[in-house]
Amino acid sequence: MKVRGRSTVTNGNRLSADIDGRTVWARRMRDLIELHVADLGGHDAISEAERSLVRRAATLATELERLEAQFAAAGAADPETLDLYGRQAGTLKRILEGLGLRRRPRDVTPDLREYIDARPAA
Repeated sequence: MKVRGRSTVTNGNRLSADIDGRTVWARRMRDLIELHVADLGGHDAISEAERSLVRRAATLATELERLEAQFAAAGAADPETLDLYGRQAGTLKRILEGLGLRRRPRDVTPDLREYIDARPAA
């Protein structure tokens, strides 16, 4: 639910107040945020601190993917950029470990009436 009087960043509409988020990079980051939030049980299940960590993790993951594409296009990685990549990957791992990132199962058990209705007639 979006609340009036909050920033577009807080409401999840934009990555920052002056960027609309239509770039490929911004769309991928937003996708990763949604995927990580889903892994943590959804928007209602995470704290603001977890939301902040998810955002940082998505930023790093997006940059790592961009660097991987650079390496693939060039057919190699220069030592300086590869070192940056390694440090970013380590930071991402620590953030994800801090989140305890794992899939949180959701209760998808149908209620008794749905279960009975779904069974074939005997």
